[in-house]
Amino acid sequence: MLRYFILCGLFFAVFYVLFKNRLFKHKLQNKFPFRSEYIRDILYSLSSSIIFGLVFSLTITVFLPYTKLYDNIDTYGQWYFWLSFILMALLHDTYFYWTHRLIHTRRLFKIIHRVHHQSTNPSPWTSYAFHPLEAFLQALIIPVMVLLFPIQKVALIFYFLFQFLHNIYGHLGYELLPLFFTNSRVGRFLNTSVIHNKHHKNVKGNYGLLFTFWDKLMMTEIK
Repeated sequence: MLRYFILCGLFFAVFYVLFKNRLFKHKLQNKFPFRSEYIRDILYSLSSSIIFGLVFSLTITVFLPYTKLYDNIDTYGQWYFWLSFILMALLHDTYFYWTHRLIHTRRLFKIIHRVHHQSTNPSPWTSYAFHPLEAFLQALIIPVMVLLFPIQKVALIFYFLFQFLHNIYGHLGYELLPLFFTNSRVGRFLNTSVIHNKHHKNVKGNYGLLFTFWDKLMMTEIK
């Protein structure tokens, strides 16, 4: 919760309070959410923080003996330590794409995912504004990761810190990356703030998390 308020609050202060007027020309949608929307997103994000925290804590304590988590980097070497970030990112993106598409089916969308899509014009506070069932579903990637392949504990912590920041960026309502990069050969395969904002605005397509591989392959990309 502390991480949520500090990081989301920092981005909100910069883009929605301090430099609101100066940066408005760069905003992806030509309006700001209502105060009631911020409050709703914060309340749902608080419950999500509890759920993610519990799943993470249980994974590294109660279920630790059944996982492939390890302490000493030298156990698998420096090369694998850095490789594990790529493995986590690819697995997480795949898991998120298919679970995200699943909860966009008509029945599950009404039950689980509609809460998140109440924010058609997302802000940093929207980052973890999930229905509790969706929060639990997405938090399950943590035990899935550590059951499938070895991950050093510090790497796991830093990966999810990065993911937290990426989630804020995806819901920021502004694009931070320059146009020449997003249109480059590399940039076209990254899930940017623009891409995810279109998902919130259209309530369909662009289901990926970090990359656009699955959207391109499954023809669910909205340009």
